[in-house]
Amino acid sequence: MTDHFADDPRTNRERMLAGELYIADDPDSQAISRRALRLLEEYRVQFIAADFDRAIATLREVVGTLGDDAWIKPPLSVDYGENLHVGARTFINYNLTALDVAAITIGEDCQIGPNVQLLTPTHPIEPQPRRDKLEAARPITLGDNVWLGGGVIVCPGVTIGDNAVIGAGSVVTKDIPANVIAVGNPARVLREI
Repeated sequence: MTDHFADDPRTNRERMLAGELYIADDPDSQAISRRALRLLEEYRVQFIAADFDRAIATLREVVGTLGDDAWIKPPLSVDYGENLHVGARTFINYNLTALDVAAITIGEDCQIGPNVQLLTPTHPIEPQPRRDKLEAARPITLGDNVWLGGGVIVCPGVTIGDNAVIGAGSVVTKDIPANVIAVGNPARVLREI
């Protein structure tokens, strides 16, 4: 295997946080990921027991930002949690997968349907670097008052503008402007709101 980082003294975590190619074997990143997994299981159990104050406190230990009156129904799956930022009064239904290798920013007053996937990781197209386990990530941003229908997939690097509605099952591969309805695979603007 080629040593892609022979002249780079940084750790893979440092390269990851810089948005550059890295290999996902950094011990610090693995520890953060395991901690998030443990805390999200505690969150799920506390939520089921209707111990909501404790559940929200546990969730705040995982995510980077959780706005006032934001609500996330478990289960929630993250890579790290620390790069997930959720605005005030946002509601997220069951089974959000937020692969937050890069920042995922969800605005205020958003509605996120069940089984939504927010995917920041990217992988090389060329076979050898992919075989060498190189990856990177690009941030995802959802503006305020965005509604993602059930099963929506948002790909790396995508920004969705304020008030946009994304139809259930859509795959968002490119930026979506504010104040529109977009549907399909790949998602295309259907009309303005």
